[in-house]
Amino acid sequence: MLGFLIGEALRDLRRAGRVAVSAIVLIALSLAALGGFWLVSSNLERAVANWRERVRIIVYLKREPPAGEAAALVERVQGVPGVAGVLYLSKADALASLKAVLGKDASVVAQLPSNPLPASLEITPAAAAATPEGARALVERLESLPEAEEVAGSVDWVERLSQWQRLLTTIGLGIGAVLAIAAFLTVATATTLILHARRRETEIMRLVGATEMTIRLPLLLQGMLQGLLGAVLALAVLVATHGVVAPSLAPLVNLTLGLPAIAFLPPLSLAVLLLAGTVLGGLGGWLARAGREA
Repeated sequence: MLGFLIGEALRDLRRAGRVAVSAIVLIALSLAALGGFWLVSSNLERAVANWRERVRIIVYLKREPPAGEAAALVERVQGVPGVAGVLYLSKADALASLKAVLGKDASVVAQLPSNPLPASLEITPAAAAATPEGARALVERLESLPEAEEVAGSVDWVERLSQWQRLLTTIGLGIGAVLAIAAFLTVATATTLILHARRRETEIMRLVGATEMTIRLPLLLQGMLQGLLGAVLALAVLVATHGVVAPSLAPLVNLTLGLPAIAFLPPLSLAVLLLAGTVLGGLGGWLARAGREA
């Protein structure tokens, strides 16, 4: 029985001709657009998570405390709400960091009459404080410390990157939805044409006792096959595009987003795209049959 149903589905697909090909291409375009935006969005999400982990707030101190007071200050700041970690940097530590940044030009520092850099606390915000609102509240709490001269640090730009990620996801869903509707209607049209071409054959099958499900299943399988072929084509386009574009963009992505490379979609996402194409095509085939019966 299964062989008969699949054979009928393949024969119906050949009958649809150019309309079936158009449906496959539209499904491929819709899933490729969705997958492309999904790929970009997932990499931006990785970048946002990466940079949020690197967010630091610096508290510059009015004076360098003695060793015992420094340890007590670190312990006290560690208890401030929104603080995940505290690192104390003495004036000497700050000067050593400056020399490391200057590299071969570090000899310039030796010409300074004294160390002008202040001691500071490097604050790692907790997850709740790694947002613009949470960071502003944390900065206000840190500014109220009697030892604080100045507080520097912001996560606004990280949040803007997150907003771009959400915007791209929305755009991708919108474009994918429009193309998916077009593909859905094309599959339904192709199946309707097949229904008209085989209406006499369908009537004969009913007369000889074929069940309605036996008549309907080849149409459903035909639509699912179109959807699956479109999804496979979309994945092939995504793989080829990623293989060509990702290596050339890797240096730029590393410089701007801090990611070593553009990661491809995980296997679960690929399975979702395949399933979406199959379901989309199957619904198109089922709708055409249901519309005729009404």
